[in-house]
Amino acid sequence: MYDNTNASPTNRVTLTGRISSEPRYSHEIYGEAFYEFSLEVKRLSDMADTLPVVVSERLLLCCEVKVGKNVTVVGQLRSYNKLVEDKSRLMLNVFVRDIYDADRASTPNAIELHGFLCKPPVFRTTPFNREICDILLAVNRAYNKSDYIPAIAWGRNARFAKYLSVGEEIEITGRLQSREYQKKISEEVLVTKVAYEVSISKIDVIGAAFKAGDFNRRFDPTEAKHAYGMECGGVEIGG
Repeated sequence: MYDNTNASPTNRVTLTGRISSEPRYSHEIYGEAFYEFSLEVKRLSDMADTLPVVVSERLLLCCEVKVGKNVTVVGQLRSYNKLVEDKSRLMLNVFVRDIYDADRASTPNAIELHGFLCKPPVFRTTPFNREICDILLAVNRAYNKSDYIPAIAWGRNARFAKYLSVGEEIEITGRLQSREYQKKISEEVLVTKVAYEVSISKIDVIGAAFKAGDFNRRFDPTEAKHAYGMECGGVEIGG
């Protein structure tokens, strides 16, 4: 089972769902291999989010991973930059700290993030008159690294979020979701892509400085520019 003492104070995600793809080799760090697979997580509406998961070969020794099996994963939502067709794209996955056979979970999809707003909020109203606000959160982690997490607020949370300023320190809770969208690549051609984002259920502004080991740094917009070679707002988000 998961050891809470290893939980990140700024970034924690817990998912329970059905494995929907075979583990495939992703990369290796210091001789340790990592594998990725997709996890299908049901919503209350019986719709499902298909989410990318990365796990160490060492954890796979403790829990069999095969298509159709139900598992719980606990870890962090992480981002990395990938060059696709000469464009910098922000990619997301769940970096697993623990994985185990799933029991029936009361909250199969939960995420908590503590970070800093790194681009102006984008508020809009949909054709169905729903108010939404898109934000991009910089979440610090150890070794002076940061993850850049897109999130979306709804209704009163959206109206609250639209007044936030770049550099504001906030905490959010919610769930991780996948969303298909159509992208026009020519006058005749539309392609279906998948974006991953946090759907916010609660958002709070943090007044006092947050101090927890290596996580007491405030956000510096130039850090994002250095990490991605461009401003945060210039990164194309989505799969």
